[in-house]
Amino acid sequence: MPRYKLTIEYDGTPFAGWQTQADQDTVQGVLAAAFRRFCGEDVHVAGAGRTDAGVHATGQVAHVDLSRSWRSDTVRDAMTAQLRPHPVAVLAAEEVPASFDARFSATRRHYLYRIVNRRPDLALDRDRAWRIPQALDAQAMHVAAQRLLGRHDFSTFRAAECQAASPVKTLDQLDVSRDGDQIRIVTSARSFLHHQVRSMVGSLMRVGEGRWSADDLEAALKAADRSRCGPMAPAAGLYLAAVSY
Repeated sequence: MPRYKLTIEYDGTPFAGWQTQADQDTVQGVLAAAFRRFCGEDVHVAGAGRTDAGVHATGQVAHVDLSRSWRSDTVRDAMTAQLRPHPVAVLAAEEVPASFDARFSATRRHYLYRIVNRRPDLALDRDRAWRIPQALDAQAMHVAAQRLLGRHDFSTFRAAECQAASPVKTLDQLDVSRDGDQIRIVTSARSFLHHQVRSMVGSLMRVGEGRWSADDLEAALKAADRSRCGPMAPAAGLYLAAVSY
Protein backbone atom coordinates (compact mmCIF):
# COMPACT_ATOMS: atom_id res chain seq x y z
CA MET A 1 0.00 0.00 0.00
CA PRO A 2 1.88 3.11 -1.20
CA ARG A 3 2.25 6.06 1.16
CA TYR A 4 2.23 9.67 -0.01
CA LYS A 5 3.66 12.72 1.70
CA LEU A 6 1.58 15.85 1.08
CA THR A 7 2.64 19.47 1.54
CA ILE A 8 -0.48 21.52 2.19
CA GLU A 9 -1.46 25.19 2.30
CA TYR A 10 -4.71 26.47 3.76
CA ASP A 11 -6.61 29.46 5.02
CA GLY A 12 -7.86 28.34 8.42
CA THR A 13 -10.57 31.01 8.71
CA PRO A 14 -13.60 28.86 7.74
CA PHE A 15 -12.43 25.73 9.56
CA ALA A 16 -12.88 24.41 13.11
CA GLY A 17 -9.20 23.45 13.06
CA TRP A 18 -7.28 20.58 11.49
CA GLN A 19 -8.80 17.57 13.24
CA THR A 20 -11.97 15.95 11.90
CA GLN A 21 -15.16 16.79 13.79
CA ALA A 22 -18.53 15.23 13.05
CA ASP A 23 -20.57 18.41 12.68
CA GLN A 24 -18.06 21.02 11.45
CA ASP A 25 -15.77 21.62 8.49
CA THR A 26 -12.14 20.83 9.24
CA VAL A 27 -9.03 20.71 7.08
CA GLN A 28 -8.50 17.00 7.72
CA GLY A 29 -12.16 16.35 6.93
CA VAL A 30 -12.22 18.16 3.57
CA LEU A 31 -8.96 16.45 2.54
CA ALA A 32 -10.42 13.02 3.33
CA ALA A 33 -13.57 13.88 1.37
CA ALA A 34 -11.47 15.04 -1.59
CA PHE A 35 -9.56 11.74 -1.61
CA ARG A 36 -12.90 9.89 -1.55
CA ARG A 37 -13.98 11.76 -4.67
CA PHE A 38 -10.59 11.30 -6.33
CA CYS A 39 -10.01 7.57 -5.82
CA GLY A 40 -13.11 6.22 -4.10
CA GLU A 41 -11.24 5.37 -0.89
CA ASP A 42 -11.88 6.24 2.74
CA VAL A 43 -8.44 7.28 3.95
CA HIS A 44 -6.94 8.76 7.09
CA VAL A 45 -4.97 11.94 6.41
CA ALA A 46 -2.37 12.11 9.20
CA GLY A 47 -0.99 15.60 9.80
CA ALA A 48 2.27 16.80 11.29
CA GLY A 49 0.41 19.14 13.65
CA ARG A 50 -3.15 19.85 14.72
CA THR A 51 -3.74 23.53 14.03
CA ASP A 52 -6.57 25.24 15.92
CA ALA A 53 -9.63 26.95 14.47
CA GLY A 54 -8.59 29.99 12.44
CA VAL A 55 -4.90 29.04 12.23
CA HIS A 56 -3.39 28.93 8.73
CA ALA A 57 -0.67 26.88 7.07
CA THR A 58 1.80 27.50 4.27
CA GLY A 59 3.67 24.24 4.86
CA GLN A 60 1.57 21.70 6.75
CA VAL A 61 2.70 18.14 6.03
CA ALA A 62 0.53 15.02 6.04
CA HIS A 63 0.72 11.44 4.88
CA VAL A 64 -1.91 9.15 3.42
CA ASP A 65 -1.95 5.49 2.35
CA LEU A 66 -3.63 4.61 -0.94
CA SER A 67 -4.47 1.17 -2.31
CA ARG A 68 -2.62 1.71 -5.60
CA SER A 69 0.26 3.78 -6.92
CA TRP A 70 -0.40 7.07 -8.68
CA ARG A 71 1.97 9.54 -10.26
CA SER A 72 2.77 12.20 -7.70
CA ASP A 73 1.65 15.01 -10.00
CA THR A 74 -1.63 13.16 -10.58
CA VAL A 75 -2.29 13.07 -6.84
CA ARG A 76 -1.48 16.78 -6.54
CA ASP A 77 -3.57 17.85 -9.52
CA ALA A 78 -6.53 15.61 -8.70
CA MET A 79 -6.63 16.98 -5.18
CA THR A 80 -6.47 20.51 -6.57
CA ALA A 81 -9.65 19.81 -8.50
CA GLN A 82 -11.45 17.92 -5.76
CA LEU A 83 -10.70 20.42 -2.96
CA ARG A 84 -12.47 23.32 -4.69
CA PRO A 85 -14.02 25.57 -3.43
CA HIS A 86 -12.36 25.06 -0.05
CA PRO A 87 -9.31 27.30 0.62
CA VAL A 88 -6.99 24.28 0.81
CA ALA A 89 -4.26 23.37 -1.69
CA VAL A 90 -1.96 20.36 -1.97
CA LEU A 91 1.27 22.04 -3.07
CA ALA A 92 3.22 18.81 -3.56
CA ALA A 93 2.77 15.06 -3.30
CA GLU A 94 5.50 12.44 -3.27
CA GLU A 95 5.59 8.71 -2.66
CA VAL A 96 7.58 7.91 0.49
CA PRO A 97 8.59 4.78 2.39
CA ALA A 98 6.02 3.22 4.72
CA SER A 99 8.28 4.17 7.62
CA PHE A 100 7.62 7.88 7.02
CA ASP A 101 5.16 9.40 9.47
CA ALA A 102 4.16 13.05 9.07
CA ARG A 103 3.90 13.54 12.82
CA PHE A 104 6.45 11.22 14.41
CA SER A 105 9.20 11.56 11.78
CA ALA A 106 9.26 15.35 12.13
CA THR A 107 12.41 16.81 13.68
CA ARG A 108 11.29 20.44 13.85
CA ARG A 109 8.15 22.50 13.31
CA HIS A 110 8.35 26.11 12.16
CA TYR A 111 5.67 28.72 12.87
CA LEU A 112 5.21 32.30 11.75
CA TYR A 113 3.10 34.84 13.61
CA ARG A 114 2.15 38.04 11.76
CA ILE A 115 1.35 41.33 13.49
CA VAL A 116 0.32 44.44 11.56
CA ASN A 117 1.26 47.37 13.78
CA ARG A 118 -0.90 50.27 12.57
CA ARG A 119 -4.01 52.23 13.51
CA PRO A 120 -6.12 51.66 10.36
CA ASP A 121 -8.16 48.47 10.17
CA LEU A 122 -7.03 45.57 8.02
CA ALA A 123 -8.52 45.14 4.57
CA LEU A 124 -6.35 42.65 2.69
CA ASP A 125 -4.96 41.04 5.87
CA ARG A 126 -8.25 40.65 7.74
CA ASP A 127 -8.31 37.22 9.42
CA ARG A 128 -4.66 36.74 8.41
CA ALA A 129 -2.83 38.91 10.95
CA TRP A 130 -3.24 40.54 14.37
CA ARG A 131 -3.70 44.30 14.09
CA ILE A 132 -2.22 46.13 17.07
CA PRO A 133 -2.80 49.90 16.90
CA GLN A 134 -0.41 51.02 19.65
CA ALA A 135 3.28 51.34 18.71
CA LEU A 136 5.39 48.26 19.45
CA ASP A 137 9.16 48.10 19.97
CA ALA A 138 10.06 45.04 17.88
CA GLN A 139 13.72 45.18 18.90
CA ALA A 140 12.79 45.02 22.59
CA MET A 141 10.49 42.10 21.78
CA HIS A 142 13.33 40.27 20.02
CA VAL A 143 15.78 40.82 22.87
CA ALA A 144 13.25 39.59 25.43
CA ALA A 145 12.31 36.60 23.25
CA GLN A 146 15.84 35.22 23.58
CA ARG A 147 15.16 34.62 27.29
CA LEU A 148 12.71 31.87 26.28
CA LEU A 149 15.19 29.87 24.19
CA GLY A 150 16.37 26.49 25.42
CA ARG A 151 14.80 23.74 27.49
CA HIS A 152 12.24 24.95 30.03
CA ASP A 153 8.99 24.14 31.76
CA PHE A 154 6.61 26.18 29.56
CA SER A 155 3.54 25.77 31.81
CA THR A 156 3.05 29.56 31.77
CA PHE A 157 2.42 29.39 28.03
CA ARG A 158 0.38 26.17 28.03
CA ALA A 159 -3.37 25.85 27.47
CA ALA A 160 -5.34 24.35 30.35
CA GLU A 161 -6.65 21.63 28.02
CA CYS A 162 -3.17 20.73 26.66
CA GLN A 163 -2.75 16.95 26.49
CA ALA A 164 1.05 16.85 26.29
CA ALA A 165 2.60 14.44 28.78
CA SER A 166 5.08 17.08 29.99
CA PRO A 167 5.24 20.89 29.90
CA VAL A 168 8.99 20.73 29.29
CA LYS A 169 9.96 21.68 25.75
CA THR A 170 13.10 22.90 23.98
CA LEU A 171 12.62 26.14 22.04
CA ASP A 172 15.21 26.46 19.27
CA GLN A 173 14.26 29.80 17.69
CA LEU A 174 12.15 32.83 18.57
CA ASP A 175 12.99 35.82 16.37
CA VAL A 176 11.10 39.10 16.09
CA SER A 177 11.67 41.47 13.16
CA ARG A 178 9.94 44.51 11.66
CA ASP A 179 9.45 45.53 8.03
CA GLY A 180 7.42 48.74 7.90
CA ASP A 181 4.22 48.12 9.84
CA GLN A 182 4.66 44.35 9.62
CA ILE A 183 6.12 42.48 12.60
CA ARG A 184 7.09 38.85 12.03
CA ILE A 185 7.66 36.40 14.85
CA VAL A 186 9.37 33.20 13.70
CA THR A 187 9.74 30.25 16.04
CA SER A 188 10.98 26.67 15.74
CA ALA A 189 11.04 23.61 17.97
CA ARG A 190 10.65 19.87 17.68
CA SER A 191 7.18 20.25 19.17
CA PHE A 192 5.06 22.85 20.96
CA LEU A 193 2.47 22.78 23.72
CA HIS A 194 -1.13 23.63 22.89
CA HIS A 195 -1.41 27.42 22.50
CA GLN A 196 2.29 27.88 23.31
CA VAL A 197 3.11 30.07 20.31
CA ARG A 198 0.06 32.31 20.67
CA SER A 199 0.71 32.64 24.41
CA MET A 200 4.35 33.61 23.86
CA VAL A 201 3.34 36.17 21.23
CA GLY A 202 0.77 37.76 23.55
CA SER A 203 3.39 38.04 26.28
CA LEU A 204 5.91 39.53 23.85
CA MET A 205 3.29 42.11 22.91
CA ARG A 206 3.40 43.28 26.53
CA VAL A 207 7.15 43.83 26.11
CA GLY A 208 6.65 45.65 22.82
CA GLU A 209 4.20 48.13 24.32
CA GLY A 210 6.55 48.80 27.26
CA ARG A 211 4.43 47.21 29.99
CA TRP A 212 6.87 44.32 30.54
CA SER A 213 10.65 44.14 30.52
CA ALA A 214 12.73 41.18 29.39
CA ASP A 215 13.13 40.37 33.09
CA ASP A 216 9.35 40.31 33.51
CA LEU A 217 9.01 37.85 30.62
CA GLU A 218 11.68 35.59 32.07
CA ALA A 219 10.04 35.75 35.50
CA ALA A 220 6.72 34.72 33.95
CA LEU A 221 8.43 31.75 32.31
CA LYS A 222 10.14 30.66 35.53
CA ALA A 223 6.89 30.92 37.49
CA ALA A 224 5.49 28.00 35.45
CA ASP A 225 2.04 29.42 36.18
CA ARG A 226 -0.58 30.03 33.48
CA SER A 227 -1.92 33.06 35.38
CA ARG A 228 1.41 34.85 34.71
CA CYS A 229 0.94 34.69 30.92
CA GLY A 230 0.08 37.75 28.88
CA PRO A 231 -3.07 37.79 26.72
CA MET A 232 -3.20 35.00 24.16
CA ALA A 233 -2.69 36.28 20.61
CA PRO A 234 -5.59 35.57 18.23
CA ALA A 235 -5.47 32.55 15.93
CA ALA A 236 -5.69 34.67 12.75
CA GLY A 237 -2.00 35.69 12.82
CA LEU A 238 -0.56 32.19 13.20
CA TYR A 239 0.81 30.06 10.34
CA LEU A 240 2.34 26.58 10.37
CA ALA A 241 5.09 27.57 7.96
CA ALA A 242 7.07 24.36 7.49
CA VAL A 243 7.98 20.99 8.98
CA SER A 244 11.51 19.58 8.88
CA TYR A 245 12.38 15.88 8.58
